[in-house]
Amino acid sequence: MDSTLAGLQAIRERWGGLVLVAGLLVVVRVAWGLPMLIVVLAVIGMIFLHELGHFLTARAAGMKVTEFFLGFGPRLWSLRRGETVYGLKAIPVGAYVRVIGMNNLEEVPPADEHRTYRSKPYWRRMSVAVAGSTVHFLLALALIFSFLVAVGRTESVPSPDWSVTVVAPDSPAARTGLLPGDRIVSIDGSRVATMDDMVAALPGPGTPVSLGIQRGSEEVVRALVLDSHPQDASRGYVGIASRSAWSNQSVDVGLIKAIPDTFEEFGFLVKESVLGIGRFFSPSGLNGFFRDVSDQPARQSVAPVDGGITTAVPSDNQDRVISIFGALRIGADLTENGVGNLLLFLALLNVFIGVFNMIPLLPFDGGHVVIATYERLRSWRGRRYTADVSKMVPVAYAVILVLGFVFLGSVYLDFTDPVRLPN
Repeated sequence: MDSTLAGLQAIRERWGGLVLVAGLLVVVRVAWGLPMLIVVLAVIGMIFLHELGHFLTARAAGMKVTEFFLGFGPRLWSLRRGETVYGLKAIPVGAYVRVIGMNNLEEVPPADEHRTYRSKPYWRRMSVAVAGSTVHFLLALALIFSFLVAVGRTESVPSPDWSVTVVAPDSPAARTGLLPGDRIVSIDGSRVATMDDMVAALPGPGTPVSLGIQRGSEEVVRALVLDSHPQDASRGYVGIASRSAWSNQSVDVGLIKAIPDTFEEFGFLVKESVLGIGRFFSPSGLNGFFRDVSDQPARQSVAPVDGGITTAVPSDNQDRVISIFGALRIGADLTENGVGNLLLFLALLNVFIGVFNMIPLLPFDGGHVVIATYERLRSWRGRRYTADVSKMVPVAYAVILVLGFVFLGSVYLDFTDPVRLPN
């Protein structure tokens, strides 16, 4: 009996964590549906591949890797293979690979010193430090390419079904009685199909024109004298705006054209991620974020259709950060509308995380890149310089503290002021 109980205890300790994780995934499937489960598994796979990049480059450099875990906190499940312990931990907000001797503060047995991170050449340390973000960027390129081939590029084209949305006060349009819902179909008797055609057909300011207007089922004619355009005095001005002047249509890209387009879109996403992170972590950005948290905003935020999905966009702060929980919900909402949206969401997420991970401060990988580069610049004539990382510890703690507050604040906002996708 005792041996049976001991065997069951051993099985529970070894596999109980995996059973718990599997049960949580079942709960996700039942409570939030298949799209959420797909996104959760995709994000877990993305995090795993990030750490796998660190693991493989460290092993290739001859470094000793002692741990490879998904999650943080209490250990749920682990398995030792060789000198490395693989496993799962309870808090699913990331993962880590432990390489011995990452800095001069860590004590390592003399027999293992030659296998530490700090003992390896500059290019080996750099390969390990940038491996995670490199994996994200490669995944993003593959996802963008797949999206372009499978879905195509969405382009805006002039719409023939446009109508007036806004009539500017005290404008020629207002004075002649144009109304929202009207559509201008002719200028001085010449037919115009789109709003772009109408703008191109307008004469200069001060010129009287006759507008053919489609209003419901009838067509009426109105005469007016054009004003000067507020932004270009040489252009005629009617005083209308239309939200339906342009429509989106999918254009096939093809395998060959998708290659340069992929790098073009990737570069755009990297640039926008860098700018968005810079704006958010500026004094005004952080101040606005924590003000939103303390003010308990009542208005719901709306994420944009074109870009910005990974950084979230509230109604009054386009760079509000989204927590992992908010990102998963947005990803699930997008996935419900097709696999193409899932590919685009994951591409955006990979680019953002890859850029974010390269912030040049500890504990980010970018901090290790800066330290390794600084040591390289300070080393010459065969004399190896080692940076005193203890001087960076206060900065690292400050960064962790700020990130902790941002994480808690973003989770709070995602529940009290969730970002909604436009209908």
